[in-house]
Formats: sequence, C-alpha cells, structure tokens
Amino acid sequence: MATQRKTAAVLARAAARKRTQGKRTRGKLAPGGESRGLTAAEVALGVDDPQVAPLAAWVRQAGGTPVGAYRDPLGGRPLLLASLPLATVQPTPFQRDLSPTHTKRLAERIAEAGAFLDPLIVVRGEDGKLWTPNGRHRLAAAKVLGLRQITALISPDEALSYRILALNTEKAHNLRDRSLEVIRMARSLAQKDKRSSEASRAAEFESPELLTLGVIYERSGRFAAGAYSAFLKKVDRFSDRPLAMSLRRREDYAARLLDIDAQVKRIVEALQSRGFRSPYLRNYVVARINPVRFHKTPKDGEPPMPLAQALTRMLATARAFKLDSVSHADLAWVAVGAAAAE
Repeated sequence: MATQRKTAAVLARAAARKRTQGKRTRGKLAPGGESRGLTAAEVALGVDDPQVAPLAAWVRQAGGTPVGAYRDPLGGRPLLLASLPLATVQPTPFQRDLSPTHTKRLAERIAEAGAFLDPLIVVRGEDGKLWTPNGRHRLAAAKVLGLRQITALISPDEALSYRILALNTEKAHNLRDRSLEVIRMARSLAQKDKRSSEASRAAEFESPELLTLGVIYERSGRFAAGAYSAFLKKVDRFSDRPLAMSLRRREDYAARLLDIDAQVKRIVEALQSRGFRSPYLRNYVVARINPVRFHKTPKDGEPPMPLAQALTRMLATARAFKLDSVSHADLAWVAVGAAAAE
C-alpha cells in the first residue's frame, strides 16, 4: 500500500513539472502577418448616415441621446453610441440566470471607481425593445446604483443577440451557465426560424454537448456534468435536422444520461460503503463505463459511435458494474491523471 502511494506521488510530481514546463513555452503572441480592417477615415460615420439614422431616431423617441457613430474597424459593422434610459434596455430572454452576489459586488466596484466605463452591447430585440446579449450583470448593477441612463453600443444586426458566449466577458461562464444559455438560444431559434438546424448555428452554440447538458440542467441543476464531458465530446455532434426535431432527440439523450448518472450514484455509494474515499470516485466510475474511453476520434470528425448507441452501451455497463474489480491503486492512477490534466 505504501509503495502504491509513493508511486502515485512520484507520478503527480512528474505531471506538475510537465505542466510548469508547458507554461513557460506558452503565452508568446506573434503579430498578424498582414494588416486587416478599415483605415481611420473609413471608420468615421455620421449619426445621420442611412445605416444608423433609423436607430438614432428610435433612441431619441425612447428618451435617449445619440452620442456618435462609427464602423467597427475589423468588419465594418455600423454601430451607434448612445445614452439610453435604463428602463428601455433588457437582457436577452435566454441568458444565464442573474447572480445577485456578482451583481452586488459589481455595483460596489463601479461605485468605488465613480464611473460606469463599459458600454453595453445592444441590439433591437424581436419584441421591438432593446436587448443586451452581454450585459445582464452590468445592467442589474446600474439599477442597484439607481442610474437614470446607461451608455450602449447599438447594432442594427439582430444576429448579435445570439452570440452570447462569444460576447459575454463580464463574468466567466461555468459549464452550467454555458449549457443553459445554449439550450435557451436553441429553443428560441426553433420558434423563430423553423428551418434552422444545430449545424447551421454551430458558431452560436459552440459545442454540441452543451445542448444535451442544457436539457439536463433544466431538469437537474446539480448534475455533475464535468465527469461526462470527455465522453460527450467524443460522441456528441451537431444535427442537420431542423431544431424542433433535434431538440426532441436531445430530450431523449438527456433522459438516458440521467438514468446512467443514477446508476453511477448507486455504484459510488456502494464503493464508499466499502471504504473507498476519493474526490475522483465519480470520475473513475464514469471512465470505467465509458464505451469510447480508448477510442480515438477520426480525423474527419465523425464520432467513434453514434451517441444513442454509446448511451445504450454505457447504461448496460453501469448496470453490470462489478464492485470487486475496483482497487485503491486504480483510484491513485485516476488522481494522477486528473492532476496532469489541470
């Protein structure tokens, strides 16, 4: 037993040295090989320009004030800088849930700085109101502070409202936040665009497993998704079917994965009753029942097996799991692997 612990400790130190060496070689940024974007003269845009004049008129009608306009220096997208009454702006309906703790902390920091420096990104929503896809907590903080007006960059491009994950930088997304936002976007798009598919919205959804996990988190907010992440990344793919159809299939995938997780909990509890104590116990069990654990993803991106088939095999393996096959040495190796991956 002592030899096993020493071996695990040696391997953990080796993994830590490897991580340190890797960090030393990362972080160097090379400038682009050629210049991109607009020149200074091309960026300039008047508030009365036809591209933003309707937005400027709407801002005035809403009680706000257009401050200026310009073209985005990378893509040339017209943008209007304006001061808006706080009540005219609302978050997109599919954003993550508001964190009161983060909102309060953010309001305190803004008050300490004495300046609200970061404009919200705003688009015209489906209901005719102004939506912010990336400023829910700043908007809530402004309300806490009692601000009358808020500064915003307004875009006439409604598609930006679905670029939540790319635009939201004010509070880091955890896996639960990302999954819930993606499934909410998918449900909204399924109603808005009947022909839209998951594959056609890959840029907005980022990763197919977020759709499956989003359905699960709607049902069980405390689901331990991290243990299943490696499995789903190998077998979950975007569908080419219309969203309404693919979402029904996601519901089935989610239900089956929750059944698997119930079996995993049963196994973990049984192992704990036998004296196994490790923070990696759940991850170990999930890895043991993972049917594609040792499969490599082909270069063409096709999964080693369809997700439905993988879930069927995973559940069968979980039900037949032999508790006597688990050893303390196995868990020590799992701990080493987890340390190396961090």
